[in-house]
Amino acid sequence: MKPGLTLLAMSCALALAACGGDDRADETSATATTDPVNAAPANSGALDSAMEPAPTGVDDPMDATAMDPATPIDPTMDGDAGTVADATDATGNTDAAGDQAAASAGSCEVNLEGNDRMQFNLDTINVPASCSEFTINLQHTGQLPEAAMGHNVVVVESDDFAGVAADGLTAGADAEYVPQDDDRVIAFTEIIGGGESTSVTFSTSSLEEGGDYTFFCSFPGHSALMRGSLNFGG
Repeated sequence: MKPGLTLLAMSCALALAACGGDDRADETSATATTDPVNAAPANSGALDSAMEPAPTGVDDPMDATAMDPATPIDPTMDGDAGTVADATDATGNTDAAGDQAAASAGSCEVNLEGNDRMQFNLDTINVPASCSEFTINLQHTGQLPEAAMGHNVVVVESDDFAGVAADGLTAGADAEYVPQDDDRVIAFTEIIGGGESTSVTFSTSSLEEGGDYTFFCSFPGHSALMRGSLNFGG
């Protein structure tokens, strides 16, 4: 064979060999890319990390310490406990008030208050049958002067109330708006103004047990509102 032909044949063989190798490399690459079974999963490192168990040293916000039933509870933060305490205090105060009322019921005096709204603080006065004398202490808790909002207290039988109140207006301020030397009047005080006080002590000999008596203020226009019942020995 001529040397020129030999070189040409060898060149063609080498070219064919090179082309064949590239095709096989391309086929291998395509097979690796398109084969879903043999293909490696994307981001396999992240998947492996996600499947790993959580570290045991990290604190869990809902761990046993937070839910520990042995954790003490501050009683000052317990609404029910506060309610019970308040109820206990209220009961104690009620009992104390009851004791004061019982002591007052057996006393031979009473404290009566009148204010600038033409009101007495009591609707009923109870006089024990054991008292031979009884005292009414009157205090004017308002601020208005005697001429504008004067108060007193007058005690009469209930049947005599209307007549004594009318006659007191006729008697006038100089007579404390009370008819003087009138047997219908059991007891009365002077007229007082805001911030002042007075009292009257009277014998209970004229009172009948179970009788119907009235106390009232005889200042003009006051008797309709400022009056109550006085009971003796009932």
